[in-house]
Amino acid sequence: MKWMVRAAALLASLLLLLTAAHALAGYKQPAQEGLAELDARLISPWETEKIAKLPELTVVTPAPEDPPERTALPSAPSPREEEPSRPAALPESRSPEGPVFPEAEDWQLLLVNPWNEMPEDYEVTLKALPDGQKVDERAYDDLNAMLEACRDAGLRPKICSSYRTQAKQTYLYNNKITRLRNAGYSKAAALEEAGRWVARPGTSEHQLGLALDIVSSSYQALTKKQEKTAEQKWLMEHCWEYGFILRYPSDKSEITGIGYEPWHYRYVGREVALDVRESGLCFEEYLLLRQETLSANRA
Repeated sequence: MKWMVRAAALLASLLLLLTAAHALAGYKQPAQEGLAELDARLISPWETEKIAKLPELTVVTPAPEDPPERTALPSAPSPREEEPSRPAALPESRSPEGPVFPEAEDWQLLLVNPWNEMPEDYEVTLKALPDGQKVDERAYDDLNAMLEACRDAGLRPKICSSYRTQAKQTYLYNNKITRLRNAGYSKAAALEEAGRWVARPGTSEHQLGLALDIVSSSYQALTKKQEKTAEQKWLMEHCWEYGFILRYPSDKSEITGIGYEPWHYRYVGREVALDVRESGLCFEEYLLLRQETLSANRA
């Protein structure tokens, strides 16, 4: 009996061993998964479906570009001698052509205006006044006589500008343009307006030494109000007696090319000053009339 129990236990053990061996014999190590399959397991099914629908990408390798064409570098300019410094070029301000005037018969009839520049060879001998202002020596005595007579009338005339060099006229002209530009004028408008009040260098009577700006000591602003001062009223009435004329009258700007300046006097000599006064003409008109008269007398 005991033998039968032991045999049954031994048989059960053998059966267990056979079952285990059979299980081990049927086991196979799974093949190594590729990277794609592994990634697929980490992606949800709906994502896998989306990826499958994506178009296949094609990588295109661009063709190598041709090497750029070599261009010859410009040769360095040859060194030049340094030129002496010169004043900056003046902006051009060309006005419409004015009437053609004959050459001056004498120095006091020389016409300088926007259309008539100073002769390139013009020379002037200057003489200084007590206040340091300078004028053509040929106008000196008459100028002193006029100023003395004005003072004797209880007035106080003051010369604020007389002879000007080219450099001084250039400075004044450019300064006027700059102020107009700062006030909002276009370049063309500034050039035109500046020329009405400050003559372009080379076309200013001040450069002749024959022109003077005379103001009242009590009112020295160069404005139209200058005409209301006692000094200007006296000068306008008596300047011709000493060879001077009011050069830019209020109603002659279209002819002179310069705006009204009730302070600007020009020396033309006593005889011509009297003729200008009696004619009621400005200097340009007077010179044309004088030429016509002389031509008629010669005929």
